[in-house]
Amino acid sequence: MITSRKNEQLKIIRQAQRSKDGWALLEGPHLIAEALTSGYEPRSVLATPEFMDSAAARKLAPLLPFRPLAIDQGLLTEVTDSDSPRGIVAVMRLPRQQIEALSFGKSPVVVYADGLQDPGNLGALSRVAEATGAAALCLNRHTVHPNHPRALRASAGSLLRIPVAVNCSPEALGTRLEGKLPRWLGLATRGGQNLFEADFSGCLVLALGAEGRGLSPQVQANIDLELTIPTLPPVESLNATVAAAVALFEIFRRRGMP
Repeated sequence: MITSRKNEQLKIIRQAQRSKDGWALLEGPHLIAEALTSGYEPRSVLATPEFMDSAAARKLAPLLPFRPLAIDQGLLTEVTDSDSPRGIVAVMRLPRQQIEALSFGKSPVVVYADGLQDPGNLGALSRVAEATGAAALCLNRHTVHPNHPRALRASAGSLLRIPVAVNCSPEALGTRLEGKLPRWLGLATRGGQNLFEADFSGCLVLALGAEGRGLSPQVQANIDLELTIPTLPPVESLNATVAAAVALFEIFRRRGMP
């Protein structure tokens, strides 16, 4: 059993937590099962003896290519990001693509994250994007990395499935969608067109800015249509990720199943 903080496996975990070179730390049996089902292979898997005696471990075992290494529960909690890692973690390589590698259909809906810093918000955004049929999630270089442990947890597997492009500038996305006549949509607290009255035909890029700051001037310059979600007073605005979810579900409702 691993009981020393100097163990080589813990060094691998710490490296994966920094989301370098495509490596990622996946925490909990559900996320690990999603990754294995999606075809990702683990470099290492660590689990507590308590977890290995559980029903969740027996369910996960047929998917694992090798038996997990045993680790002390206290040590596992200490080296992971989660307050409750649920007894098992895995290090896997999750390479992320550049925008040039993604392919799109005739009239895709693309979600563009402009400086989103909270990994939980990014994970939640990816979950909504997948649920509403978005073709891809594109992140500029100021957005938190999609391999961040909290982003992966919050995505509930979506960041393992939906196409994700990193270090994507508005110009690069525009070039990739050239010929599809994309319209860029932004969300405004007030003054924009009512979300429930807007036209959502054709290729759309929904841009989401950083928490608090909103869209950067570079991205704002690309916006063709600002949308406002009507709210009852005294509420003036919604959390950025919640607002994006409302917009994506309205686009999904209006356009139907992709």
